[in-house]
Amino acid sequence: MSSSRVLVLNSGSSSVKYQLLDMRDSSRLAMGLVERIGEESSRLKHTPLASGGASREWTGPMADHEAALKAVSAELAKDGLGLDSPELAAIGHRVVHGGRHFTEPTVIDDAVLAEIERLIPVAPLHNPANLTGIRTARSLRPDLPQVAVFDTAFHTTMPESAARYAIDVETADRHRIRRYGFHGTSHAYVSRATAKLLGRAPEDVNVIVLHLGNGASASAVRGGRCVDTSMGLTPLEGLVMGTRSGDMDPAVIFHLMRVGEMSTDEIDTLLNKKSGLIGLCGDNDMREIRRRIDEGDQRAALAFDIYIHRLKKYIGAYYAVLGKVDAIAFTAGVGENAAPVREAAVAGLEELGMVVDGELNAVRSDEPRLISPGHARVAVAVVPTDEELEIATQTYALVGRI
Repeated sequence: MSSSRVLVLNSGSSSVKYQLLDMRDSSRLAMGLVERIGEESSRLKHTPLASGGASREWTGPMADHEAALKAVSAELAKDGLGLDSPELAAIGHRVVHGGRHFTEPTVIDDAVLAEIERLIPVAPLHNPANLTGIRTARSLRPDLPQVAVFDTAFHTTMPESAARYAIDVETADRHRIRRYGFHGTSHAYVSRATAKLLGRAPEDVNVIVLHLGNGASASAVRGGRCVDTSMGLTPLEGLVMGTRSGDMDPAVIFHLMRVGEMSTDEIDTLLNKKSGLIGLCGDNDMREIRRRIDEGDQRAALAFDIYIHRLKKYIGAYYAVLGKVDAIAFTAGVGENAAPVREAAVAGLEELGMVVDGELNAVRSDEPRLISPGHARVAVAVVPTDEELEIATQTYALVGRI
């Protein structure tokens, strides 16, 4: 393929994140963020990585996503990297929910758009914004292949025993209620990168991936295929997160409705935005929580202990699911940077073959690395995730086959 560049777009309800990559060497040519779209104080920050130039910022009214992408195109053009460049091979779009239908990256046409739109009821916060970004990009470059890469796709290999909830089958099927999982591009990338770190092929390695950011999820990956993951119908299920509760008794919702007289929207806000670490101690920044713990703050200490307790339960559960574990990989903001979280999550699991070396764990690096001693039966790794590179790689591979 003569064209080698891929533009990766992650469109939110009022923002667009983007990166332009050259797939000949996976290098980043430019990256940026547009935020507060639709407001008078919209802001664009653009960084031209290829030239090593300084970041440029622009603030002013930006009415919609079309205006935002036109502004992005203008900034790229200043660096000779505009959307009209013949070097641009495709645009890859992050799409949060692909349901059961989309199991791999997909070239976007009208039928694909209609199916993504049909999934809005199970992803009301994300798919509409993803669709807006796709439609805008298609209008700007209708001749260019546009590819959807789905957060849920990596998890479609889960067996029905892991994907099904134990509720009435007809009701579940009618309303598409099942466990879909999220952060799939991250879990795919990190599981493969962990195998590479071990010098082995992905199909020969069983990995527990812990994606720990403000949103957090775990996955059990057997031979390169996901067999279980912690998030479910929505990103609310599973681990304790920055503002989300994770697992809880569903009857809590009925109790809050009946006794607390809370509305559905109020409960939705409580569980998604006012729970997790911020609900437990008022902070969702792990650095601040650790600072408070060091000063003797008991609420912060309890929040940390609850976070670790849930994390450890999932490590143990996925060890049982996999039967044999070659590695456990920490990734994302907390997983990559919070050494106390990694140490606490593995503490006490020596009988399972998991040990963290204190000195290796304390090292800060942007490179994939092992933090377990050489004699450990299960490798413990820190593997920085790269969702944009994963989206670009999948996009470029697909359009190369067209």
